[in-house]
Amino acid sequence: MPFTPTSYEPYDFANRRHIGPSPEEMAQMFETVGVADLDELIAQTVPESIRQAAPLDYGPPKSERELMWYIRQIAKQNKAFTTMIGQGYHGTVTPPAIQRNILENPAWYTAYTPYQPEISQGRLEALLNFQTMVCDLTGLEIANASLLDEATAAAEAMTMAQRVAKSKARAFFIDENCHPQNIEVMKTRAAPLDIEVIVGAPDDLDPAAVFGAVFQYPGTHGHIRDFTDEMAALHANKAIGIVIADPMALLLLKEPGAMGADIAVGNTQRFGVPMGAGGPHAAYMACRDAYKRAMPGRIVGVSVDARGNKAYRLSLQTREQHIRREKATSNVCTAQALLAVMAGFYAVFHGPKGLKAIAQRIHNKTVRMVRGLQEAGFDVQPQAFFDTVTVEVGPMQGVIFQAAADRRINLRKVGQTKLGITLDETTRSDAIEALWQAFGITRQDDPSVREFSVPQGLHRRSDYLTHPVFHMNRAETEMMRYMRRLADRDLALDRAMIPLGSCTMKLNAAVEMAPLTWPEFSNIHPFAPADQTEGYTQMVAHLSEILCQTTGYDAMSMQPNSGAQGEYAGLLTIQAYHQANGQGHRNICLIPVSAHGTNPASAQMCGMKVVVVKSADNGDIDLEDFRAKAAAAGDNLAACMITYPSTHGVFEETVREVCDITHQFGGQVYLDGANLNALVGLAKPGEIGSDVSHLNLHKTFAIPHGGGGPGMGPIGVKAHLAPFLPGDPRGPAGAGPVSAAPNGSASILLISYAYCLAMGGAGMTQATKVAILNANYIAARLQGAYDVLFRGKGGRVAHECILDTRPYADSADISVDDIAKRLMDNGFHAPTMSWPVAGTLMVEPTESETKAELDRFCDAMLAIRDEIAAVERGDMPADNNPLKNAPHTVNDLVAEWDRPYSREQGCFPPGSFRVDKYWPPVGRVDNAYGDRNLVCICPPLEDYVEAAE
Repeated sequence: MPFTPTSYEPYDFANRRHIGPSPEEMAQMFETVGVADLDELIAQTVPESIRQAAPLDYGPPKSERELMWYIRQIAKQNKAFTTMIGQGYHGTVTPPAIQRNILENPAWYTAYTPYQPEISQGRLEALLNFQTMVCDLTGLEIANASLLDEATAAAEAMTMAQRVAKSKARAFFIDENCHPQNIEVMKTRAAPLDIEVIVGAPDDLDPAAVFGAVFQYPGTHGHIRDFTDEMAALHANKAIGIVIADPMALLLLKEPGAMGADIAVGNTQRFGVPMGAGGPHAAYMACRDAYKRAMPGRIVGVSVDARGNKAYRLSLQTREQHIRREKATSNVCTAQALLAVMAGFYAVFHGPKGLKAIAQRIHNKTVRMVRGLQEAGFDVQPQAFFDTVTVEVGPMQGVIFQAAADRRINLRKVGQTKLGITLDETTRSDAIEALWQAFGITRQDDPSVREFSVPQGLHRRSDYLTHPVFHMNRAETEMMRYMRRLADRDLALDRAMIPLGSCTMKLNAAVEMAPLTWPEFSNIHPFAPADQTEGYTQMVAHLSEILCQTTGYDAMSMQPNSGAQGEYAGLLTIQAYHQANGQGHRNICLIPVSAHGTNPASAQMCGMKVVVVKSADNGDIDLEDFRAKAAAAGDNLAACMITYPSTHGVFEETVREVCDITHQFGGQVYLDGANLNALVGLAKPGEIGSDVSHLNLHKTFAIPHGGGGPGMGPIGVKAHLAPFLPGDPRGPAGAGPVSAAPNGSASILLISYAYCLAMGGAGMTQATKVAILNANYIAARLQGAYDVLFRGKGGRVAHECILDTRPYADSADISVDDIAKRLMDNGFHAPTMSWPVAGTLMVEPTESETKAELDRFCDAMLAIRDEIAAVERGDMPADNNPLKNAPHTVNDLVAEWDRPYSREQGCFPPGSFRVDKYWPPVGRVDNAYGDRNLVCICPPLEDYVEAAE
């Protein structure tokens, strides 16, 4: 008898993809938490006074198939022409092995920043490869693990130069041949710091008048010159010399270190990372060893573990925002780790010979193209170049520009009578011939011709990439295995929950990641003509509408390409608003003591004076202290920076009052968007009194963390601040830009856009509610074993909770570090340690985790509490127990066992898997040793041999 359905039961695909607990599991969790349903829990958690009235409505959620079709229609509106625009962005070939095994591999893109080095050894080695590559190519001693983009790296280099220069001058010189976006972003950074910017020709540099100078190499119009004399003159006047260098050109050209440069910065985009309409890409910074402690960003170094084996870690971790905090001048949250890993693997994949061959082909193609133009009578400058030239075409500029576009080639307009042309590794002979045709030349390209146009004095003389890792067998089999080995050394979200408070490590659904590598999105130049980027324009506009509806703001800027950059951009917007109102004297920023470390650093970067506000005993902002300090600031109050829900994981009842006090004294409210995952669909920052927020799209809106970047931190503002949002980085019009591209790392906006469309407004709201449920479930299960430090008025936590582990330092000599390392044995990344309260753990499970994973984590934490109790009772020595010896490696399992607990207890505690056990590749890393013996490039080959024995 045929089956006849009796009813139609709709299935919520979007919610089941992103939301971990099933309805049946949620019912069990309600019992543990002590509520009847989600609505009762939310009523007890989120103050009624801030709740939004209307539900979110982005339209119905889209299925995966519908979403892919819809995004395809947007993609078709973009036109991926052959790009010859240059200006720091180039076509590149991503080796398929890297695209598939790194960019599209969740083992790499779902990892967190490597603050827990024992479970981050794979990506730390990959980043060390990147640093070594940068040091070798620039000829400088030390490099960091990446920065956001070339323009912001140049700005960081400028402020770093001011910190380390012995010169007392207040001015900074910028080579007029720098890319326009680099000049504009440096100007933006300089203005609030009272740095006078001098833009001019290198020949006009007065080294006695500046604390530093920066030069582009090659220049934006193709010029290459040796800056050795300029560096010597700067040094004679105790000033700092900086070179913005194209790493591809450095394979053939004299390196900055050989010229005497103190700092080199640039972009590694053309090392296998698609343009993506502006990013994400890994910028780099390298400097002389003497300046390493002033370098911004993260630095990977080599240390040893508890058994003396080689181990990697982030070096100098207590710099800047941690030890200087209210006086910090840069942010450590400015990295593009995933893209640095890709660029490093590009160098490993090709090796020095392969890279040099690519650079030679690029240069040779450019020479052949130039010869064709010159023989047809065109004036081509400069005479010496690498891959870029400028052609004088007079009144024919528009005609030739359009003729090239008709042949699907983009050129760059320079002034009114010139065209800029840049070639890259993707340029084919037929493209060169089509370019000639646009100039009215009929000519056939001859790839067999080998000519070069680099003066002898600018030829590179030194070796590079000599380390064995760049000389491995480049058969794809070996490359694939090397990438797999490194991935297996890490613990990423594809293996286990990463319950980091304030970091929101949630699902990055595959369907949302897929469009990133489509050529219609990945092969678009950020400065391509508007009629070629209509898909991007539509996507950005629609995403802006969605984010405005979600937050209650009136306008969005997508330009900031990290959360820290969003903070900086938001404060600059506030500053520009005050200046426009004739109140530029307002310079005081009130920041609670519990604020993110990036907050005071961002305020310092804007030239603001940070005034710290106390916290009350319950973790809330001390309202009386806030009121008193706002009154003391008076007419000088520029802004306050608050986080909501609070950093303590609580919905503070006084948030409106804090906003009202700030406005009373003429200040603006900056609300940090780090905890937006507890607000979406329930409350809108723009409706509770804040004027501006940055939105961590790499947290709440599903962009993956990538091991420490990429990120996006767009800012939303109320209408009165909209005219002061960051301007276009290509020109001087509007407010100052903060990033190199108009929409920052535009390509990864697709992820958040797809996430919103897949979830719909109701799904996003449900996600917020379940995130709050999951946090309260953990708090309920662990209550009694650990004290939950802060709760709201209804006795609930928000989307995260703080577990107090401080008592065990006294009762058993067990620190929060010991607990964090022991969690690795259980197969977990530790929660956020010692912040916002020293000696505690801040846990944020997100909505993505299932009840089974939450229970596994709770079982692990309860087992750890039992082990602490054994030490407290004297059943286990305080200095020789599972926590002090954690994490346990395979070496521990097979080595001589002299510990007062079994191998089983040490290596297979509750929560760990037996069949799929994650083994930390190294024991506890010795941080002090690594700082005393700072090594930030790949160690010698014999070290690898010793570590393997």
